[in-house]
Amino acid sequence: MVEDSLAEPGESGEGLLSVCIREVQQDLAQSSKRLIESKLAYHGLGEADGFKVFRDVIKTPGDGLIIFKGMNDYTADSIKSLEGFKRGWWEEAHGATQTSIGLYRPTMRAPGSQMWWSWNPRHKRDAVDVMFRGPEIPTGAVVVNARWQDNPWWTPELEQERLDTLRMKPDQYDHIWDGGYVKLVEGAYFAKELAAAKAEGRIGFLARDPLMTIRAIWDIGGTGAKADACSIWIAQFIGREIRVLDHYTAQGQPLAAHVQWLRDNGYGSALCILPHDGATNDKVFDVSYESALKQAGFEVVVVPNQGTGAAMMRVESARRLFPSIRFNEDKTEAGRESLGWYHEKQDEKRGIGLGPNHDWSSHDADAFGLMCVAYEEPEVQREKTRKARTTGWMGA
Repeated sequence: MVEDSLAEPGESGEGLLSVCIREVQQDLAQSSKRLIESKLAYHGLGEADGFKVFRDVIKTPGDGLIIFKGMNDYTADSIKSLEGFKRGWWEEAHGATQTSIGLYRPTMRAPGSQMWWSWNPRHKRDAVDVMFRGPEIPTGAVVVNARWQDNPWWTPELEQERLDTLRMKPDQYDHIWDGGYVKLVEGAYFAKELAAAKAEGRIGFLARDPLMTIRAIWDIGGTGAKADACSIWIAQFIGREIRVLDHYTAQGQPLAAHVQWLRDNGYGSALCILPHDGATNDKVFDVSYESALKQAGFEVVVVPNQGTGAAMMRVESARRLFPSIRFNEDKTEAGRESLGWYHEKQDEKRGIGLGPNHDWSSHDADAFGLMCVAYEEPEVQREKTRKARTTGWMGA
């Protein structure tokens, strides 16, 4: 274990400067300090062996030192204080940001230095996962996938906990015990609904109905010809069912890239459903998504602004309709991952919810919610068509 290595004496550790890091560390109670202290006690190491524990640091043999820091406290200038450190342990590295990693890695370059990272994978977008489990990894990196079977201190209590997780929370088992990515976040808005969809066989192969309208429901994460993010769900409304056929997401790509994906995948005649800001002209490009898509040959409708509480309105609409939703398993996996992560932001001090957390999952979730808001029961839709009172987004 990493903490054992930091707590072991030896010639190689004489005068060694080490840093234990987390992305955010508000106090030492959140650090690895207590864990290392327990390992010193386990090995019977104390002042006679050159180890001395202080309030905020641990001195090691030969004037060595272990310090504990939060990377969010460092800047491009202050990070230079770590130059000369030869051991760095980044605990709970799944919370590391790309910016922090970019500051940290070039600093730990003293001869013989090592960087250790430990984390329980959350999702493949985490910066540390991209670095060590992506298609290319740093030169000299050694990546170890440790599972529960590799724990030499396994106890009957841990075994019972593992079996309870398998029985009571099967969707979380792979993440907790086998190092898999999170599929459903406990407390996520759609956790129960996704679990029910899987249990009821509503996630599997779906073929499009050639006689029914294809709908492309968008969240553009901005306005104009180039937005910071774009999410699209492809769906058909068939009877009382919403059949979700495909999913697309992109970051920092122009509108032309999204249109090309639609055409390449056979959705060139899709009815594009946009949020209210799809009609807003970008200040730089002086074009809206609505006008640009119409110019590209698509039929477009814009859902009116739902006003205050729109995000939760989309959540509640999706929850209400979820029992009528089916997913094409292979093509919607990434989108369902976002839905399984989408959760409420918490004010920990006041113990209250602050509404949906705007993170990597929110664009997919917003587009999914917009799809549910745009859906109408067939009877209502036919009645409105018959009366010819509207020709807006609820038609076709």
